[in-house]
Amino acid sequence: MVRRLTKHGGMNERHTLSAAHDTPVTVIGLGPMGRAMARTLLAAGHQVTVWNRTAGRADGVVADGASLAATPAEAVQASDLVLLSLTDYPAMYDILDGATKGLAGRTLVNLSSDTPDRSREAAAWAERLGAAFLTGGVMVPAPMVGTEAAYVYYSGPAEALEQHREPLERIGAPRYLGDDAGLAQLMYQAQLAVFLTTLSGMMHATAMLGSAGMAARQALPELLATTDSIGDMMRAGEAEPGTALDAGEHPGHLSTVTMMGATADHIVETSTSLGLGLALPQTVRAHYRRAIEDGHGDDNWTRIIDGIRDPR
Repeated sequence: MVRRLTKHGGMNERHTLSAAHDTPVTVIGLGPMGRAMARTLLAAGHQVTVWNRTAGRADGVVADGASLAATPAEAVQASDLVLLSLTDYPAMYDILDGATKGLAGRTLVNLSSDTPDRSREAAAWAERLGAAFLTGGVMVPAPMVGTEAAYVYYSGPAEALEQHREPLERIGAPRYLGDDAGLAQLMYQAQLAVFLTTLSGMMHATAMLGSAGMAARQALPELLATTDSIGDMMRAGEAEPGTALDAGEHPGHLSTVTMMGATADHIVETSTSLGLGLALPQTVRAHYRRAIEDGHGDDNWTRIIDGIRDPR
């Protein structure tokens, strides 16, 4: 056993660790997420090497015990496991352009946001260089990295995930989706589609109420109650959410496309009268109008998925 004194979050903490938990990890990209991952790994006793385009962003994690590499090539050389937390995938190629000779035998875990196709292209690129490649999607904000609530979707070679499971579990519970490098990115983008659309809806609704003089501090608690109830609504009456969708069933005994479409019309009319932006409510209305045009007015609102799957 080894005793290691580290600094984390500005406070000294002692950790009793087995030598197996002292493995080196490299973190490239020190935005809020990258810094959170570096600090979490340091707190767990890992030797952490970092690199960032703007070197000053590394000051805090270096003070906490990380080593700052002078170049990306030096950062890659320091560890068999290289975590990338960047704006997008093109940034990975730019940064690692001078470090490709050192990638053979290492595992790259790209936790950046981009498209599934670019993730697949990156996996093929890494394979040509002799590196294993895991696509990852961290599903919590930076302050929650390393907590029990944190989880991360991964796809790519299962053996690479198993080889580095211990340090990756420090970041968040791994949820493995399969060997297709694009799957984790697809899940990440799907989750963000729900997240971003909900946030836009929340701000649109807040603006609607604000037009009548209601302060956001009064409006938001009421609106948040609706977002909290959506999960319960989606699960109601089903042993497993999505079972009816998978079966192509859209029973309209509780709500119908026509009913929900009328509400969508009213939201557009109200927003128009208030002088608000119409991009979001018009898009939602278009989903219901398409389903009605296709003769599905009596079906459940879930029927709108047909028009999303097959736009015209």
